[in-house]
This record gives sequence, C-alpha cells and structure tokens, in this order.
Amino acid sequence: MLRVGFLTSGGDCQALNATMRGIAKGLYELFDEVEIYGLLEGYKGLMRGNYIKMKPEDFSGIINKGGTILGSSRQPFKLMGEPTEDGLDKVKSMKETYKKLKLDCLCVLGGNGSQKTANMLSEEGLNVIGLPKTIDNDLWGTDMTFGFQSAVDIATQTIDCIHTTAASHNRIFIVEIMGHKVGWITLHAGIAGGADVILLPEIPYDIEKVYKAIDKRTKDNKGFTIVAVAEGALPKEVAELPKKKRKEVIANNPYPSVAYELADKLKAYTTQDIRIAIPGHTQRGGSPDAYDRVISSRFGAKAAELIKAKDFGKLVVFLDNKVTAIPLSESAGKLKYVSPDDDIVSEARTLGISFGDK
Repeated sequence: MLRVGFLTSGGDCQALNATMRGIAKGLYELFDEVEIYGLLEGYKGLMRGNYIKMKPEDFSGIINKGGTILGSSRQPFKLMGEPTEDGLDKVKSMKETYKKLKLDCLCVLGGNGSQKTANMLSEEGLNVIGLPKTIDNDLWGTDMTFGFQSAVDIATQTIDCIHTTAASHNRIFIVEIMGHKVGWITLHAGIAGGADVILLPEIPYDIEKVYKAIDKRTKDNKGFTIVAVAEGALPKEVAELPKKKRKEVIANNPYPSVAYELADKLKAYTTQDIRIAIPGHTQRGGSPDAYDRVISSRFGAKAAELIKAKDFGKLVVFLDNKVTAIPLSESAGKLKYVSPDDDIVSEARTLGISFGDK
C-alpha cells in the first residue's frame, strides 16, 4: 500500500486542485493500492495532525475549480525554527505526523517559502516532492509555475476593460497588478493588454521619465495612457537607498499603495484626469485557464512518475518546453527576477512601451 500526503501551502491560486487531481490520477494509474491523505490548511495541518483520508471521487470534477479543497495557510520559513504560540515544535511535529500516517511521500504544492520548508523536511529525512505553485512565476528553476497564466489572464482582462473608459474620457489610468518582489504578471499582462507604461520592482522608475512617455502620447494625439504598475515598483530614489533605509522608507510610506503614490506624483506634471484600478485578489480567484489546466496535469503526472521511481527530494519544473525535475535544494531560497536585459523587456521597448527608466 502506497501512502502519500498532499498539502497546499501559501497564497492560493487557480490551479491547485487541478494539480492535486493530476498527481492523484497518475498515482491511481501507476499503483494498485494507494491511500492519499490531505493535510488541511497547508503546513499547519502537518504540524497539528489535521488531515482527511481522500478518495478517488474527491478528485473528480475539480480540474476547473479554483482555490484549494484542502485549504491553505502561510507559515513563513524564517519562523519554522520557532515554536508555535502554544509551544509546539513545528519541525518535530511535522515529522511526527508524517510518521504517524506512515507516509511514503509528501507532495508540497507551494511557492518559494513553501519549497524552502519542503527542502528542509527533505533534509530531515522525509520523502518529499515539490510542485511549483505561484501566480508570481518567481520560483527559481522553472520557466513556468501553475497559477501564473490564469493570473495574467485576469490582469489582462482588467486592462482590456480599462481601455474603453480611458479612451472615452482621455484619462491616465494606473492599473496596479500583484507582484511585491517580481514583475512577471505586470510585464506579461501589460504587454497583452496594450499598456503604454509598465513599471516593475526590478526596474526602478523615474517619475519624469514616466511623464515623458505620457506627454509623447499626448503630442501624438493619443488622448489616453494606461500605466501597468506592479505593487512592488519603486522610484529610483528609494531603490538607490541602502537596504535598511529602503525598508524603513517603504514601511513608512503614507500612501495606500504604489498606484496612489504614482498618481499623486504625476499630478505635479499634468492636469490630465488620473484614475486608479486595482484588481487585487481577483487575480488569484476564479477558474484556472486552459493553459494552467494542462500544465498542472503534466506536473501532476510527473510527480506520480517520480514517486513510482522513488526519486524524492525533487521539484517538478517546466524547462525548455519539457516537464522535468530538479533537486529541491537547487531552487530553495532563490527567486526568479525579471532582468532589464531579458529579451521580453527589450522587445517591449521596441514596441514603444516605457519602463519609466529611459
């Protein structure tokens, strides 16, 4: 009897259920006898021993269902060495639950922080397989994460909807898109939605250069401008500060979010009407798109194959248009940033898109 645990950790996304379905269907095909245990609310369930024994029918009809049927929670990796409020040793309790359930493998569906914990558990002797979940597409070692394309689609739809009202009233519209540390969603949605200015955390902006791009459109008789800005975008004067001082400035920022700060600064340069649109958590919600359903199914199948081969301590990844796997240790603790030198950035510049830096 093969016993496998599933947990979904960190922020939710549209394709978590589709990925679990992929793993389960693969396991049921490759093994004669399988028991799957769903750990509830991510690592919290593994710590507390909260789980359900899942049946094949639990995975039926969920490929198009967003969120996670197991629930999730955020358990920061940097706090894993500290006890819970009631004194529970987190790592010890997770290992005890794993042994209590007599698991042969634990499948962790999560992003950067979740996979760091997965790698730690692997180093503690547990058999672990990681699957790359994050709408931010910032997990190092994989070209694509599940959840990303669905989030891009929603952000793009928001920009699409803004186009008509922006054009009707000749307004500057600032659309704030998710991405605290990396700008992949903003970059892709900005290009797909036809944004005129794209501001990313990796490319600090100069407010004068942002206005220059807007003014050029005005002089070209284009009455409106759409600015797609990642929530972690920074003005160059803040980005150039020492790390400690930069964190202090960001923490004490008086604006509700970057879109409001940008709008306020632009008012010093133009009398044109400025509006803000923030799709927020809608980017995490709804059903996974077709791309995510396919990639999640492929990730799940690969995870099942790794379990069959007893090839543990791996992260399933998508590299060079192939689903494969790399050691968890290679990815843990690393983020995949947008580089100002990436082809997609230079190609966007060729299209006339401003990144607020030139």
